Amino acid sequence: MNILILGSGGREHALAWAVMQNPKCDKLIVAPGNGGIAQIADCAKIDIEDGATVANFVSENAIDFVIIGPEAPLAAGVADRLREAGILVFGPSEAAAELEASKSFTKEICDAAKAPTAAYGHFNDSEAAKAYIREQGAPIVVKADGLAAGKGVIVAMDEQTALDAIDDMFGGAFGGAGAEVVIEEFMEGEEASFFILCDGKSALPIGTAQDHKRVGEGDTGLNTGGMGAYSPAPVLSDEIAQKALDEIIQPTIDEMARRGTPYQGVLYAGLMIKDGQPRLVEYNVRFGDPECQVLMMRLGAQALDLLQAAAEERLAEARVNWADDHAITVVMAANGYPGSYEKGSVIKSLDALPEDSMNMVFHAGTTEKDGAMTATGGRVLNVTARGASLQEARDRAYAMVEAIDWPGGFYRRDIGWRAL
Repeated sequence: MNILILGSGGREHALAWAVMQNPKCDKLIVAPGNGGIAQIADCAKIDIEDGATVANFVSENAIDFVIIGPEAPLAAGVADRLREAGILVFGPSEAAAELEASKSFTKEICDAAKAPTAAYGHFNDSEAAKAYIREQGAPIVVKADGLAAGKGVIVAMDEQTALDAIDDMFGGAFGGAGAEVVIEEFMEGEEASFFILCDGKSALPIGTAQDHKRVGEGDTGLNTGGMGAYSPAPVLSDEIAQKALDEIIQPTIDEMARRGTPYQGVLYAGLMIKDGQPRLVEYNVRFGDPECQVLMMRLGAQALDLLQAAAEERLAEARVNWADDHAITVVMAANGYPGSYEKGSVIKSLDALPEDSMNMVFHAGTTEKDGAMTATGGRVLNVTARGASLQEARDRAYAMVEAIDWPGGFYRRDIGWRAL
């Protein structure tokens, strides 16, 4: 098969790496890709949010299967354009991608499916939103309704922080994403990520993970896109995962089908777990980043077969073969992230690191320039390792981190602390 992956981050490098392990893959192109991806696949500069451009590229390059990585092309309807052109694609339609593109839409679906989630209010007027906050009190959660690259959520431990978040959102801090807000009850418990492949009817769980959102050690400081992750998530036991599947995931899939917008792709359910009961925090309509890196490390070559089964609506016959192991990824970010950060610093000694089924450095924000790997993003590298235990995987990952010569970057030293 000739395969095209859309995206340019660590998630897409991990997907590309797993796809390349599978003998079914004859040729792989990633658009636009990054410095690390370019070492294992062809990269192409095209506008991945323009469905017609992508469809033309697919026909010109005899592509058999398209895997859409990030949320923006999904929300822009790229999967729809490809399906209209008769192209096999992994990723939900624009209508189904509303599960991530609109927080209020997800709440509406949860209400219809009777899926347990936080109590909420939905507002497009700042004074009404502030009145609701004063009425409910803190702690409380304020979310930009639209896509905000994983950053439009403020967990306010006091009323003033929540009121300030309303001013920021309606004031344009998150662009169009904050034109409407959802304000939610603060849920207590431990958060974990549950990943499920869907083909419109069937659901196939493909793993659990926990990530570390805050920039500082001990989960302190500003929210980020994620500073590290590990899989599996101990808090998401088989029993709780089954409960989430029965009470949240399958009812959501059934409700989407009932509305004539069947969900095909990966459903990433953020769950809050307390006293053995899962409740939905949010849905994402793509693999998490950096959770994808630990999932792909553990899935390996079979990932391609599973994504293809989802795209071809034959998940009911698919099976996941898990090794009884653990994986962890440590994000190395540019100094200053998640605020303004420097670009163009050179990263050395990557060539000396192992690259195999147990150890990989996935690139997130890199570009090769004059033979040197340079940092061009906020989150730059995802240093990822597997082990028989989480401790073993963690030791491996941090040994690689310490071998990387990059004064322009930083990382958290406590990834995995909750589980360990």
